[in-house]
Amino acid sequence: MIAADHPIQRPPGAMLAVVDARGAIEHAPRSAFVDFLRPGDLVIANDAATLPASLRGEHVPSGAPIEVRLAGRRSLAPDDVDRFLAVVFGDGDFHTRTEDRPPPPGLAPGDRLQLGPQVATIEQLCGHPRFVSLRLRGSPDEIWASLSRHGRPIQYAHVPESLALEDVWTKIAGPPVAFEPPSAGFVLDWRLLAAMRSGGIAFATITHAAGISSTGDAELDRRLPFDEPYRIPEETALAIRRAFARGGRKIAIGTTVVRALEHAATRDGMVRSGAGVATKRIGPTSKLRVVDAIVSGTHEPGTSHYKLLRAFADDATLLRASHELDARGYRTHEFGDSVFFDRSQRGRLRLDRGGSAGFTGSDMDAGCPVRLQLS
Repeated sequence: MIAADHPIQRPPGAMLAVVDARGAIEHAPRSAFVDFLRPGDLVIANDAATLPASLRGEHVPSGAPIEVRLAGRRSLAPDDVDRFLAVVFGDGDFHTRTEDRPPPPGLAPGDRLQLGPQVATIEQLCGHPRFVSLRLRGSPDEIWASLSRHGRPIQYAHVPESLALEDVWTKIAGPPVAFEPPSAGFVLDWRLLAAMRSGGIAFATITHAAGISSTGDAELDRRLPFDEPYRIPEETALAIRRAFARGGRKIAIGTTVVRALEHAATRDGMVRSGAGVATKRIGPTSKLRVVDAIVSGTHEPGTSHYKLLRAFADDATLLRASHELDARGYRTHEFGDSVFFDRSQRGRLRLDRGGSAGFTGSDMDAGCPVRLQLS
């Protein structure tokens, strides 16, 4: 697939590949997404706004330039912003491919990092020389001010121009808690939401701290996605119960919505409202209790997002879809085209056969003190 290299969320020519439960693939303009919805469906999106989570600065003990990319936190509480998990790079910026970035100088607990006006202290290495827990100095208001003035959106080399926050905020962006944009939500705009409402299609939101998509290191990438806090409003939990009652599909806009809803689901598929931390991975052996379909960006095999899509389609279907996307010039990454996997029939068959849950546990390092758990 072709890397989308312009920060345009809804380009006129955006495409949508629709894959049904039989594995049949249909191609359409992404603007026609609403035509694939049915009255009674419930569409659920992540309303997280994206933090300016890339911070340039200096490793004080060595004087070496560094870039810190914030990658995790314990909760979504606005005043819980003094401790983060972070990935640290050496000198350079997003113009260099992430996997080609130099490592940081040797990091150790107690090291101070000068990140613009903000001072951070490394509390501990988290099982990898560039993956650390940080403590930021100052009050919550001071930390928020420092992030907003000095931080930039996390960015990768496939987009050559510097991103502004408005480039990575969806139309429904709310609390600033995502480390990278929940970019599947770029499909949404007010016209689409109005068309859904007039067509009898319900809409609800969750808030999920979407994490980073690449660390630049193959060993560390295998631990993605990291633990991610979320919050599910009571009205969203109620909307899901209503969708179950009327037999409507529950359609997730993005992988973060799938992670949050499936983590919060009870065995009978009911979703608890409130705050939590998504710690489990979803893949080919997972029995999805809530989500029937997903809208996602296009993802390359081997990425954490692609692995989650294996819960919606078998490997043969995913491989065939990837070949078709390549042949038709689909664009990948956050500003690329979209796919819509509907597993609703297959999901009911799996449930009838009594398949076992296939979640794998979190790979977060057990020795790291900043676990992404609610205090």
